[in-house]
Amino acid sequence: MKDTTMPLPSERKKIMFYESPDKQTRFRIRCQHDGLSQSQFFRLMLRGYIEEDPLVSQFLNNCKEKFSIQGKNKISKIEKLKKAAEQNKNKFSLKEEEIESIYDLLEGDGEI
Repeated sequence: MKDTTMPLPSERKKIMFYESPDKQTRFRIRCQHDGLSQSQFFRLMLRGYIEEDPLVSQFLNNCKEKFSIQGKNKISKIEKLKKAAEQNKNKFSLKEEEIESIYDLLEGDGEI
């Protein structure tokens, strides 16, 4: 079965990091149990992070606090900035589809 999460060869970039052998083995077993390849797992998680999935965001905030990556104040500040950005998008009707249509207008003759 074709992996629909994989980008075309001409559009690929490699993401790499290091982990302990134990965690890597446990990760491979867990992926196998869930019927995912390791790359599918990371692509799906990356998509959730980029698209600001609330469940992924909450998990990351919990981890940041648990592992002392960021304090509660910093996490709260980031959340406030995200909410303000979302309010501005709504205020100025800056949805992805609308932004694309603005670009289309600018690329054309500029007439509405």
